[in-house]
Amino acid sequence: MASMSEPLERGVAAIAASGINHEVTRHGPVRSLAEAAAARGLQPRNVIKTLVVRRAEDDYLFVLVPGDREIAWPRLRAELGVNRLSMPDAAQAREVTGYERGTITPFGSARPWPVLADATLAEDGRLVSIGGGAHGVAVTVAAADLIRVLDARVADVTDPA
Repeated sequence: MASMSEPLERGVAAIAASGINHEVTRHGPVRSLAEAAAARGLQPRNVIKTLVVRRAEDDYLFVLVPGDREIAWPRLRAELGVNRLSMPDAAQAREVTGYERGTITPFGSARPWPVLADATLAEDGRLVSIGGGAHGVAVTVAAADLIRVLDARVADVTDPA
């Protein structure tokens, strides 16, 4: 068996191909956001949760949410101009991204869904950690570079957790 799974190879390769400065971190299993942040030497606010949101049949997007925040559904619906949004179950999320929950990243996704980044990511020039495509693997990048290379739409769509 190879040391890196296919999704991991795809995710890390896509981040490298983007040309942005990045650092790959490999750590053991974690059971919470706080553990993931500690394993990466970061604060929870710097760990990015990549959430897959369904707008309509076969119409998804990635929403990048800082670890210390949660989606404000009314604001997200208003930003997207829709009345209803949902989150796919684990099997559907894997089908539309190629990644298991807990490893999802826009980089190397099976389909290039649009990306929406919460406005707090653009505030202070912070470094952030985003999933690398496999459990226990993350990539630390400048939030501004992440937003730029993903051509992410930036909007105020979260509240403190």
